[in-house]
Amino acid sequence: MAAATALPIGVVGGSIAGCAAAITGARAGADVTVYERSGAELQDRGFGIVIPPPLHRELVASGYLDARMETAPVATRVWLTREPGGRSTRELARQSSPVTPCNWGLLWRSLRASASAGVGAVRYLRGEPVTSVGEGPDGRALVTTARGSEPYDIVVGADGHASRTRQLLAPGLTPEPAGYLVWRGAIPLSALADHPRELELLRGAWVTIGFPGGHGIFYLIPGGSRHPGAGGRLLAYAIYGRPPASPDADADPGPYVRELAREHFPAAWAEIVGHGTHRTTACHPVADVQVPRAARAPLLLAGDAAGVSRPHTASGAVKALQDALCLERVLRDEPTVGAALERYADERTAAGAHLVELGRRMGRAQVEETPDWAAMGQEEVDVWFRGVLAGTRHYLYEQPGAGVTA
Repeated sequence: MAAATALPIGVVGGSIAGCAAAITGARAGADVTVYERSGAELQDRGFGIVIPPPLHRELVASGYLDARMETAPVATRVWLTREPGGRSTRELARQSSPVTPCNWGLLWRSLRASASAGVGAVRYLRGEPVTSVGEGPDGRALVTTARGSEPYDIVVGADGHASRTRQLLAPGLTPEPAGYLVWRGAIPLSALADHPRELELLRGAWVTIGFPGGHGIFYLIPGGSRHPGAGGRLLAYAIYGRPPASPDADADPGPYVRELAREHFPAAWAEIVGHGTHRTTACHPVADVQVPRAARAPLLLAGDAAGVSRPHTASGAVKALQDALCLERVLRDEPTVGAALERYADERTAAGAHLVELGRRMGRAQVEETPDWAAMGQEEVDVWFRGVLAGTRHYLYEQPGAGVTA
């Protein structure tokens, strides 16, 4: 890899994007230092995520992920709603939609292990918040912590949606609120003990439940060592909807989302959501942002620091991983750091802008201007979704017309 051999690389943030970037640097032969502000291990943070099966295979083959990391792949998306005038479940449509669901914590743990075990040197500094990132008089980047400043030939800003590093490339740019919320949860499969039909459905599909003003997503993920029972699985969900009339930022999100489910979901699914607690449910405002340029030597942005799309695209971790693969490719192919970062900026800025626009369309269609779900069937869902996509291709939605036989 011509551009990065023997160069010092600093990575601000040690989560998914930061660990993936550290692996890239190590594979390039660079000396990498990762600054993670949290003093705790990160594997218990986050809930369920999904990644495209081809990306998962590429990450395993190239050594980013351990092939033994548990996943819960499914190939079909099933659309449901509540029967009009009742509380039973009505199936609207099935679509071919292969995904590889993961446990966020297991994904981070696998990346963290690969960063430590890979070729090259990675220093992972836990409990080391970065106070500033700047440029020195020699054009190198300076990362400053309480211990002092260190110079780097490349600094990767992987410090999340509220990135401080972003301010260097796009001063004043912050995520723009969408006006609605997402409630996330991950609960043991005991929540499905009295619902065998729903459990059987989830073993082969991921589920979308539409309701007026929002929708819910449900899928199984590996539980890891903390949840060894019931096949080692957890039920992950994300429910999108409008905020309560009198929001309280410090309130337990559980009661409101359970009430939302009781009001709009089929009875069985509302009961499942009711098993969540304040320890298994989190609430986040939905927002998006995209930098005008994802890199300018000696700085580049990765993951949510570079751009945040609405979660409907299921691309938070995916984008961070794709950013790392792109960085590896340009460092290998380009003769200088400057040329590599220019090419990275060209490719990843365009990719991020595409995701932001798609996420906004998806949000309008599934939350802000929801269709009359009860009036829809397979053909109506397929036609509606093709209209939403407007020719865009994305791994979740590539085949909206490909119905699946039950």
